[in-house]
Amino acid sequence: MRTEEIPQGKENKKNKDPNKAIYNVVYIFIGLFVLAMGYFTYFIVFRSNDVINSTYNKRQDVLAKRVLRGEIHSADGQILARTVIQDGKEVREYPFDDMYAHVVGKYVKGRSGLEDSENIRLLTSNINPIEQMYNDLTSQKSPGDNVVTTINAMLQQVAYEAIGDYRGAVVVMEPTTGKILAMVSKPAFDPNLIEEQWEEYIKDEKEESPFLNRATQGLYPPGSTFKILTTLAYMRQNPSFDDYVYDCDGSIKEGSMVINDYNKKGHGEVDLASSLAKSCNTSYSNIGKLLDRDQFFALTEEFLFNKNLPITMASSRSSFTLQKSYSSVKEAMQTAIGQGKTLVTPLHNLMIVSTIANGGAMMKPYVVDHVENADGGIVKTNSPELSTKPMTAQEAEYLGNMMRKVVTDGTGRKLKDLNVKVAGKTGSADQAKGKAHSWFVGYAPYENPEIAVSVVVESVGTGNEFAVPIARKIFEAYFNMENE
Repeated sequence: MRTEEIPQGKENKKNKDPNKAIYNVVYIFIGLFVLAMGYFTYFIVFRSNDVINSTYNKRQDVLAKRVLRGEIHSADGQILARTVIQDGKEVREYPFDDMYAHVVGKYVKGRSGLEDSENIRLLTSNINPIEQMYNDLTSQKSPGDNVVTTINAMLQQVAYEAIGDYRGAVVVMEPTTGKILAMVSKPAFDPNLIEEQWEEYIKDEKEESPFLNRATQGLYPPGSTFKILTTLAYMRQNPSFDDYVYDCDGSIKEGSMVINDYNKKGHGEVDLASSLAKSCNTSYSNIGKLLDRDQFFALTEEFLFNKNLPITMASSRSSFTLQKSYSSVKEAMQTAIGQGKTLVTPLHNLMIVSTIANGGAMMKPYVVDHVENADGGIVKTNSPELSTKPMTAQEAEYLGNMMRKVVTDGTGRKLKDLNVKVAGKTGSADQAKGKAHSWFVGYAPYENPEIAVSVVVESVGTGNEFAVPIARKIFEAYFNMENE
């Protein structure tokens, strides 16, 4: 009997499972279903409020017809914003006029501040469902949830009054938690008068930019406050940094560029600690020449330069551009003293100094403590959250020691006689037109920090002359309040 050999390929083809193609299709659809469910879960958890909060979302109009917009409170119970009925019309009222303008924001002519970021919370009612149902049936509005901030009303008032009529910003924060205790930006606007004064605000003939929250959106050269990061960069690149010595004669030259010290007579021989305490420009310009610029750039990005800050409020990116590939030695020298092209927001500068106060851990700043319903029941609570850890505890301790010497032996001596020990850094940021911007960043108590402060005053002069006295009033108020 004759047998035929079946080619190997044909035999495999005959033995192939005919359902395999069906299984593959089923697997594909299961995979797509899992991906869709994953994205749906992600959307519900992380994105739903953003979408609902969008001004283009019509659901807000539906909620506004059923819910009376909730209130915004300070941490100590002051009402910062509420809706009242006047002549049968709902009117948003701000009892403190412009004092909280940039934190609380405005509701008409475009939302801003907490009126924007917490809009969906304020338009949601979490009172008893039976009461809500009754209100719906009787065409009454249910009271919206109330947003309780981290802002301390007393500190806010002190900061507001301390900066006076100057342009600038003051921010106060708990370095260990990220809670913002005060945030003032001037010039400001009165949210009660937005509609009446809208045209005047829009024209802005005095170029005051009243709607700009300088605390989170204002970009300034950091001046000598940036020497904190320059010091850290030098420490990391030079393990023997304790041996650093420089002889300051009041100026330093590189080609045609001359950088002068505020003390034109010079500081004489300085080490790294006294360079910071005396804010010696020539010493730090010399350090700028010695630093690897790419490593310096990488360090600043660890501290969130050129990145979005982890805060829900509108904020600007601080910028640092120094790199080997296209930056000169002259630019490196200017950058090391906080000039050049570097720009920073007051909030970001506060986060940097708070990292030192908190042993190297940078916390996410937040301004909403919790949300509660109209009966006082807790709906949602925010907790402290770590953002990043850009330095070691040892580095933070060393920098803290140096910043304490700024107060005891250097440019921050106006804070030396306080009942609490302060560590900080002053700064005077030169600009193209007018006087320098005045800076101070610092924290207290030095041994066990409770608050950190960032102050910038535009176009007035040195940090010691203008920003330090403002910070002093805040430290005094906070620790006097603690003792009461």
